[in-house]
Amino acid sequence: MASAPPRVRALEYRRGTLRVLDQRALPGRIVWRRLRRLSEVAEAIRTLTVRGAPAIGVAGAYGMLLAHREGMRDPGRAAGLLLATRPTAVDLSVGVEAVRSAWAAGEDLEAAAEAYRRRVVEECHRIGQVGAPLFADRPRVLTHCNAGALATVEWGTALAPLRVAHQQGRRLFVWVDETRPLLQGARLTAWELAREGIPHAVIADNAAGHFMRRGEVDAVIVGADRIARNGDFANKIGTYEKAVVAHENGIPVYVAAPWSTFDIGRADGREIPVEERRGEELSGPPSGRTVPRRSTIRNPAFDVTPARYVRGFVTPDGVVAPSRLAGRLARRATVQKSG
Repeated sequence: MASAPPRVRALEYRRGTLRVLDQRALPGRIVWRRLRRLSEVAEAIRTLTVRGAPAIGVAGAYGMLLAHREGMRDPGRAAGLLLATRPTAVDLSVGVEAVRSAWAAGEDLEAAAEAYRRRVVEECHRIGQVGAPLFADRPRVLTHCNAGALATVEWGTALAPLRVAHQQGRRLFVWVDETRPLLQGARLTAWELAREGIPHAVIADNAAGHFMRRGEVDAVIVGADRIARNGDFANKIGTYEKAVVAHENGIPVYVAAPWSTFDIGRADGREIPVEERRGEELSGPPSGRTVPRRSTIRNPAFDVTPARYVRGFVTPDGVVAPSRLAGRLARRATVQKSG
């Protein structure tokens, strides 16, 4: 069983300051940003300084703490400012609510934020332990976007089982989609894998099907930003295409996520909000523009993949088939309500 945490940590809180690893600077530079105000945390989430559903949930929890330390009196207003930054990732609302409820009850906000961070880290570690055996006979794994420690504080979701398998000495090779337009795979996932010595290769997004058809991919594992009750899930744009092509080639697709990413209030993927970001992310800066100025640009940050393309959801408590997900979520909700 793996016990050593990864060498990457996305953020940390110390004595009134939230330090976040600026993911926009990677892989070329390691830059830590010090955030002391609610507005700074909101801007860091909005600009992808900190990103990944579980990580922004933790950032949101600490953002509420900083708002209270600033002297804000309305937890609802503070929560609203944070929730307006990224609409697709449900973890943000879960993290914010963990501290908002403590605020309303007059409890220790720092303890509440720290408890939420610890919960996310522990669940991601368990995801790694649960998921590692899935790849014992499927060593060539493809992943899309970044669902590693950078996206989750520590361990990761999709990368957690691969980290644990590597620590256990298992043979492994990771295909890393570049993940346009912001290259979270090429810049971030590859950076994490390289730091830990996990064999991998970065490929163009539109090369994944080529390697699948050649029989060089044994499994696909991705993270998620929101998972509906029926198992439809939102993840970085391009995930839907990978799942369809994997299904066509008989390759299992797994989705790894902590419980905070499951949204029992959304019946299916049609109810998941999809963020659309600025066209400049596609066209490039004025000095190196790659799209004609008269061209219209559409830039959805996520897409929704139907549950029928998923072999299993890798959760902190086991691998759950899509057909059993709604019942599992209902039982968890009942237990939590009674507790």
